[in-house]
Parts: sequence; C-alpha cells; structure tokens
Amino acid sequence: MEKPQKLELNPASTLAAAARHVVEEPCFIDFEASSLDLIASYPIEVGICLPGNIVHSWLLKPAPLWNDWSEDAAKVHGISREQLQEEGYNIVDVARQLNALVPGFAVCDAMSYDTFWLHRLFKAAKMQQSFQLDSLASLLTSQQINNWASTRRQVTMKTGLITHRAGNDARILYETWRRIIGIS
Repeated sequence: MEKPQKLELNPASTLAAAARHVVEEPCFIDFEASSLDLIASYPIEVGICLPGNIVHSWLLKPAPLWNDWSEDAAKVHGISREQLQEEGYNIVDVARQLNALVPGFAVCDAMSYDTFWLHRLFKAAKMQQSFQLDSLASLLTSQQINNWASTRRQVTMKTGLITHRAGNDARILYETWRRIIGIS
C-alpha cells in the first residue's frame, strides 16, 4: 500500500490562489440633471460609490452658460435651482475631486446620458477627465442583466435610500451589483 503524501501548504501560494478569486469592486457613478435634453441639459449633481461602499456626492453650481431647466425633472429629483446656487460646489473643484477619487474607470447605468453629463462637467471645468466611463452591461452576463431590475428594486427597498439623488443611486448600483454577482 502506498504511503499518502504529506500536503504542505505554502502560505504565499495559498494567498495568491485566494487573491485570484477575489472580485475587484468597480466604482459606480450617477448624475442628476437639469432635464433629459441631450443638447441643452447639464449635470446638477454627481455621486460616486467607490469600492468598499464609500459614497461621495456633490450638488453642482451651474456654469454661466447652463440655463436649461425642467420643472418635471425637478419634481423627480427634488433639487431646486436656488438650492444649486446656495449649496452647489464649484464645478472645477468637483472635477478635481472626481479625477482624484475615481480609480481608472467608473461604471454607469445610463451610458448615453452619463457620458454626455460627464463631458459637460469636464468641458465647463476646462479639465481633462483622468478616468474612463464604462457601461454596467459590460460587467454582467445576460442572466445578470435580466435579473438587474428586480434585484435593484429589492436593494432599494432594503436600504430605504431615496432614489433620484446621485450619491444614493450610485450606492444602489454598487449594492445591486454586489448582490447580482453573489457577494452580498
């Protein structure tokens, strides 16, 4: 009868093998805007949810040429023009913060709109963005995409977060992604 071999665990190789199975968490980004007009609208709030569920959100003081406004959109997000003037951050400061905080790429769920509003923000700030924008669909399988809406509703109900606020929506994207891929 053959003597069983003694298995020796190499801590370095065990950690390396475990690290290959760790899913890297993306950064999620969301915008609220003056309207849904893809010519005249502009971002009024941007929120990000970094890996580890770290949320940052900024109301944006409108740039001088940003005049579009939809009362219907305001009813959805609940942000007034007066609130933007009083509480909004300078867009240059926000663009700098985004460049400093977003690690390489950010994921969004409305690629056309979010690309447009991100571009408007950085163009008005006269800055180059240092990260790329990627579509949520690029991270998911067909089955995960099919389950997204119902899972997002569950996450929204469980967290109790108010939707149509950029920071909350970015966090909901993050939490939904984690649940969809089986992390939480």
